[in-house]
Amino acid sequence: MVKTDSLNPSIDEIRAKLEARDKAVRESWVNAMEARLVGEELAKCKKGEGVNAHLHCKYLADLYLELLKNAPVKGFKQMELPKSK
Repeated sequence: MVKTDSLNPSIDEIRAKLEARDKAVRESWVNAMEARLVGEELAKCKKGEGVNAHLHCKYLADLYLELLKNAPVKGFKQMELPKSK
């Protein structure tokens, strides 16, 4: 592998960074869609259960709140390369 400085990264460094970035974006979208599906199921459960929804839909509400912590989609506007030593 060719030694490079931070201003001139190698093709392998750029390729690895782009692949890692794409993987992170995909995982972010999967988390967001999973939260969306659980939210839709929670809405159905609340509508079906009525006044007892807080008892019968608690597991979905807890799961939904947990998924919302990781749900925001994170994108990338610029590429950050590791600084060479």
